[in-house]
Amino acid sequence: MRKNQKQSKSAIVLLSGGLDSATVLYYALKRGYSCRCLLFDYGQRHKKELAAAEKIARGAGCPVQKVRITLPWGGSSLLDKNAVLPHHKKNSRPATLPSTYVPGRNTIFLSFALSYAETTKADALFIGANAVDFSGYPDCRPGYYGAWNALLKQLGVSVRIKSPLVRMTKAQIVRLGVRLGVPYENTWSCYGGGGKPCGNCDSCTYRARGFSEAKIADPAL
Repeated sequence: MRKNQKQSKSAIVLLSGGLDSATVLYYALKRGYSCRCLLFDYGQRHKKELAAAEKIARGAGCPVQKVRITLPWGGSSLLDKNAVLPHHKKNSRPATLPSTYVPGRNTIFLSFALSYAETTKADALFIGANAVDFSGYPDCRPGYYGAWNALLKQLGVSVRIKSPLVRMTKAQIVRLGVRLGVPYENTWSCYGGGGKPCGNCDSCTYRARGFSEAKIADPAL
């Protein structure tokens, strides 16, 4: 390597195996980042999303780091296999947080990811959070990530959290992903862990609407 030759940018990408996180991985790669993918086994009711995330990362040529944590207090239908997953009601938003909300999940994930980013001297941390077509989770909104970056600046930490999809609709995300070549056939969005997506949960409903509005067939179906 030539002396003082500029190194490529590096990033940690939080990868869940779903549509949004797969898109943000390919978004970061397109912008010249060398990416490491961080996966969490946090006691979710099925492991299909983890298998999907690993397949997507390997297919993109990115190293994978898995973290296993336990939230012994539960508090979410995504953690309790005996809980009934809520069905999405057409053209409605819940007045209260749905039972699929995992309290503090993104705060916990970002804390681990930032430790990993500092250790590996990454320039950025990418997350596929979305505040338009989503279930109303408070840790998926622009102000949340703005507050994180303000805190990092106060701490003198150089890494910054990037959430490029946060203000996009699912249709816009799908169109972007298709342009980027995201292998949506390998993604898993359903909150259930059956042989095929349930088609009724919030995640399935928003995904289906996104592909429908983008006028693109979902290759995972």
